[in-house]
Amino acid sequence: MLFAIICTDRPGLQELRAVTRAQHLAFLETYRASIQFAGPQLDQQGNACGSLILLDVPDRETAEGFAAADPYMGVNLFESVVIRPLRTVFKDGRQVD
Repeated sequence: MLFAIICTDRPGLQELRAVTRAQHLAFLETYRASIQFAGPQLDQQGNACGSLILLDVPDRETAEGFAAADPYMGVNLFESVVIRPLRTVFKDGRQVD
């Protein structure tokens, strides 16, 4: 099942994000086969202000465990984390549903 993990950074923590990024990327590598998309959300100035991850895992519990284990969570970077199930309608330029 596909889940969107939408994270919003707490204000003023760009340096914390930067120093934790290598750990975050190493963590994402361990889920390489399950990640459909991952990247930072950007503010008006082009600075990272959150994260968006599309994760294909068996159930919500697995998605929640993934989000909880992210090193960014460990340093309290996020103001909020929303996890929502998704249904794919378009993929790779084609309608699939």
